Amino acid sequence: MEKTIQTKMITIDPQSMDLAAIKTAGDIMKAGGLVAFPTETVYGLGADATNAKASEKIYAAKGRPSDNPLIVHISNIEALEGIVEDIPKEAYVLAEKFWPGPLTMIFQKNDKIPYETTGGMDTVAVRMPSDPIARALIDAAGGYVAAPSANTSGRPSPTTAAHVSEDLSGRIDMIIDGGAVMIGLESTIIDFTEEIPVVLRPGYITLEMLREAIGEVRIDPGLISADSKQKPKAPGMKYRHYAPKADLKVVEGETGAVIDEINRRTAELTAAGKKVGVIATEETKQAYIGGIVISIGARDDEEAIARHLYAILREFDNLEVDAIFSESFVSEKIGQAIMNRLLKAAGHQILEV
Repeated sequence: MEKTIQTKMITIDPQSMDLAAIKTAGDIMKAGGLVAFPTETVYGLGADATNAKASEKIYAAKGRPSDNPLIVHISNIEALEGIVEDIPKEAYVLAEKFWPGPLTMIFQKNDKIPYETTGGMDTVAVRMPSDPIARALIDAAGGYVAAPSANTSGRPSPTTAAHVSEDLSGRIDMIIDGGAVMIGLESTIIDFTEEIPVVLRPGYITLEMLREAIGEVRIDPGLISADSKQKPKAPGMKYRHYAPKADLKVVEGETGAVIDEINRRTAELTAAGKKVGVIATEETKQAYIGGIVISIGARDDEEAIARHLYAILREFDNLEVDAIFSESFVSEKIGQAIMNRLLKAAGHQILEV
């Protein structure tokens, strides 16, 4: 898609909401336009979810495959009841516990949400964000906002308005700068159209948290596979996502062996005239020799790692590195979500040492 639109950038303080600016943004979406806005997870690219042509504009602006469904954002539970066929009691339990927040639930849709929004599926993915700007904007836009991440399809997701501008300025009507996001990874997705609820994308709300709330929940087997022939039921399942321009490999193993392997490969590529980036932690950053080393945070601060991941991938793009090596980040809490995004970004290229 050519960059032909004059994109307006406005700043809104979530602590002191400019309601006139919010109304202007809502009116743009009501008229079929596109507005990027902050959520607690990543920045979203919003359009009226009930308007088929507006949803098609999202796919065009992002260069996104049209069978990759969009998440519908709402601001209250009554809105959910207006677009789905049936809500299991377990879904109400999760809504009570985790909404507003970084959890998306999938249901059978009714006719209010067009197939252009759901990627041709009879199901619809819905979430209620906690970000105050997002919630005010949803109301101003009519109550149903389709919003994938506000980036060019396949690139690292945006965690600041500057990231959005880098990818989409000239393709969308407005960008709302509400500051850096809190979480930095997309929402957890759970599908309630299966007999047993199934997690299709891991996130800040973990499998353990879901099981503690409603009992049996399973993980989709395709979640960890490198490729799938299945039509994606949720965003991020089928296509390579979150990818930097450079070749990214994840190195797994004992810490000392990982450092040695990355140092060895960095030296080889540097000698061949290549520019190398290394994603390290606070604990290991001093151990790397050569290459451009960026710390993603301390290992025991998972939330910092999640928040910094996409920004670091974009930083390496700006530095024009040829190759990136990253440590692995397996952990008990949101480590699964971090690794899910990292492996997608790497095209599932893993070096085991």
